[in-house]
Amino acid sequence: MTLSIDLPDEVLSELHQSADEAERDARIAVAIEWYRRGALSQGRAAEIAGLARADFIDELAARKIDVLQPDLEELRREIGLG
Repeated sequence: MTLSIDLPDEVLSELHQSADEAERDARIAVAIEWYRRGALSQGRAAEIAGLARADFIDELAARKIDVLQPDLEELRREIGLG
């Protein structure tokens, strides 16, 4: 599937980026947001971002986003509460 975003012509010059650079940043931003929400696994988010998983983890760390996202139900089972 392909998603398109219409941007005003001035945006790229304001960002000081080429269209390819802006597309890369947008892919990473969307993947990180979906990962942060718990909608995507780290591996799938890295794939959407177009990055190796290690590079995606570096991007998360640079943005101070938890690299590990524990599943509360799994934690409850592990400690005997569920």
